[in-house]
Amino acid sequence: MKSDRLLSLLLLLQTRGRVPASELAERLEVSTRTVYRDVESLSAAGVPVYAERGRHGGIALLPGFRTDVTGLTTDEARALFVLAAQGAHTALGLDDALGSALRKVMAALPAPHRPAAELTGRRILVDPDRWLSGPRPPADLDELQTAVFTDLRLRIRYRHSGATRLRTYTVDPYGLVAKAGTWYLVADRRGTPQLFRADRVASATLTDAPVRRRAGVELAAVWQELRRGVEERPAGVRVTVRIRRDRLDLAVRILGPAMTGPPRPEEGADDDWSVVELAYPVVEAVRQLLQFSDSLEVVDPPEARRVMAQAAAAVTGIYAADAAGPAAPAP
Repeated sequence: MKSDRLLSLLLLLQTRGRVPASELAERLEVSTRTVYRDVESLSAAGVPVYAERGRHGGIALLPGFRTDVTGLTTDEARALFVLAAQGAHTALGLDDALGSALRKVMAALPAPHRPAAELTGRRILVDPDRWLSGPRPPADLDELQTAVFTDLRLRIRYRHSGATRLRTYTVDPYGLVAKAGTWYLVADRRGTPQLFRADRVASATLTDAPVRRRAGVELAAVWQELRRGVEERPAGVRVTVRIRRDRLDLAVRILGPAMTGPPRPEEGADDDWSVVELAYPVVEAVRQLLQFSDSLEVVDPPEARRVMAQAAAAVTGIYAADAAGPAAPAP
């Protein structure tokens, strides 16, 4: 506690210049006598600090003395002030702590680094959510955090995607991961790594048993293993489509996860069309492509074309009466 207080005292003096002992005592939540004892400790450690008594006195460092407490370079200081994933701090209840930490870092920075760090915080903003992602269901991370940091096993009641019933699991947490604005609990279940979406955890209860993680395995390695399992999942159906060039940018944004390679010009055609290769787990998933209307055509395989034709016919049937127009009035 004393070393932390001495560092805080040094940072205050370095930032503020001469400061009355009573103000330092209030800021550090100690007595004035303790402030003077801390000044003596700093002086004994070689810090040129002194006290001036009187109406306009206070505690100060010798003019020109500065210490780079952090050892940060300019680029390192700028990196700290890029407030990436602000929603993550909110979800973890760390907004206030983050603001306080950044103020302390700013105070500790050498004077030449401060303008760049401050400007970075005002000019760079990272929003982790995808466009048009819509509102997300709330995720209660309190108990999950507690399990992660106390190294205790966790009992959760969990709802899988598309399921109506809750399942109960006892898991061994490695940690929490925020992926594109969605929180996941990374944990072993019976020695096998699994992902659990935090917003599908209906309840979480700490057990008294210590966590049983695999020896030498850390969160980052487990996450990479699980992520590869999702991204490299073998596709059941390969689909070739042709799409108008003026809709290609939008298609790449929407269909990116299903694309197996970059778009290519259509052979033997003008510049109005490009060819894209897609991979879907099941052929019925090509219904996603209906949103591009007549700007996209499924070329292959034939079963994918049949699914599109059936889906398009069903949609046409819903609106057929409107397309025919109002009935003629009776004579």
